[in-house]
Amino acid sequence: MNIGYIYAILAYTAWGVLPIYWKVFSSVGAWEILSHRILWSALFVLVLIVCKKRGREIKQLLSDKKNRFTLTISSLLISANWVTYIWAVNNGYVIEASLGYYINPLVNVMLGVLFLRERLKGLQWGAVTLAMIGVMILTISYGHFPWISISLAISFGLYGLAKKKVHVDTTVGLAVETLLVLPIALIYLIVFEQGGQAWHMLSGWRLFVLCLSGVATALPLLWFTEAAKRLPLSVLGFIQYLAPTIMLILGVVVYHEPFTDMGIISFGFIWSALIVYTIHLTKNRESQNKRAVQT
Repeated sequence: MNIGYIYAILAYTAWGVLPIYWKVFSSVGAWEILSHRILWSALFVLVLIVCKKRGREIKQLLSDKKNRFTLTISSLLISANWVTYIWAVNNGYVIEASLGYYINPLVNVMLGVLFLRERLKGLQWGAVTLAMIGVMILTISYGHFPWISISLAISFGLYGLAKKKVHVDTTVGLAVETLLVLPIALIYLIVFEQGGQAWHMLSGWRLFVLCLSGVATALPLLWFTEAAKRLPLSVLGFIQYLAPTIMLILGVVVYHEPFTDMGIISFGFIWSALIVYTIHLTKNRESQNKRAVQT
């Protein structure tokens, strides 16, 4: 078995079970959890950078004004994604969060059209249309726009778009992103602590577990990077649905969130959209392989 599959399954399984981890801190505010996540992620990744002796790459990256601006934007986007996700999980919206990561690949398609001048082909139009129908049904079912799902999908999609502008190693990129927002996180934690509201909620073992958020953030990214080196994007695109599927199961089975018939129908449209999208990717890759053989 290609070790790339193992890395991919490890990465997406870890992302899928993260709700269990964040639920431990359900009594703590999402912004405080985010600040801790940034702090401990920065420390953990910096240790990796020092061990790998890649500090020079960080200096080179930050010395370029354009790269610094782009990575600042990407760090703010991923921070917005993280805090939305944490808030959703700890306020009983695991299912809605899972929907965000189901529709993220289709949001990526639309962002490609809007910002990279890519053109939609027949099957892509079909996939996007089915997903839009699913979101509309979900909106009617919930009685409100699924802002959590859309926010997660768009913020992560824009994050990926920003990362396309800077070609950088994952570890170095994560180190720079966390360092750029670290001052904001530290200021928030200091101000929050002055209010006397935090450490009594994070005493003992929960504080130790929260310190591991750096590992929980960085390890799946590193596994994903190793998988991406060894597997075609079309394969990764299929395996990525493992994470929101695990989240959906957790939301329904473990946390007993409501999943109505209308919800099932809306997810059915979105799953159909993903099937159509996967078929498009497979056909596109086959045609590229044939052209490569002919040349």
